[in-house]
Amino acid sequence: MAAFQGQLFRLSLVILFFSGVYSVNFSIKNNCPFQIWPGTLTGSGNQLSTTGFELASSSTTTATVSPPWSGRFWARTHCFTGESGKFSCGTADCASGQVTCNGAGAIPPASLVEFTIAPNGGQDFFDISLVDGFNLPVSVVPLGGSGECATVTCVGNVNSVCPPELAVRGQDGAVVACKSACMAFNTPEFCCSGDHNQPQTCPPTRYSMIFKNQCPQAYSYAYDDRTSTFTCSGGADYAITFCP
Repeated sequence: MAAFQGQLFRLSLVILFFSGVYSVNFSIKNNCPFQIWPGTLTGSGNQLSTTGFELASSSTTTATVSPPWSGRFWARTHCFTGESGKFSCGTADCASGQVTCNGAGAIPPASLVEFTIAPNGGQDFFDISLVDGFNLPVSVVPLGGSGECATVTCVGNVNSVCPPELAVRGQDGAVVACKSACMAFNTPEFCCSGDHNQPQTCPPTRYSMIFKNQCPQAYSYAYDDRTSTFTCSGGADYAITFCP
């Protein structure tokens, strides 16, 4: 009987291996000295195990998904529940009216962490994007995997150098987020649209360089691919830390 059970166990492992059934874990940590409310959005693939949650300072939680999957993570700040019972946030709100985002994305400005997770331990792609503006520093660390699997960070505080025309201020007047120039001005040269819809016609601007100087590994505008896209193979897990 023991020999038969051993053969059955090994057969189960073989079936799982060839069917590509495995999970990727995203460890999400709040290293900020205040509470945040991370949100998640699935672009393709199975729904993540959570779409939004509360995370106290120094706390960590894990979200799990089965590849193939693509989507993004961000963190909401200055959140509260009003007298009507509607939940809302001062930055990166998903406007669901609840702590869970339920398929709604972040309202810019928001620091985004983006993933495309390949099946069967293939090549994953990931990045930190400030194309939609900035609200919090963030980092991504691959856990395991093979290939480059670089740690990617955005540790600079863009809010501290945000020009007034891009600044989003809280009730106390402090800058709580920084808009992209596209969001602030909605012109082709800043949005890489119209006659500026190619890398050759949409170079970095003085505004995008503010973001790039603070976070050199992050996307600062639409065509910032060369220094801002990262890969990892072999079925890695990922640690995402806000305020690293």
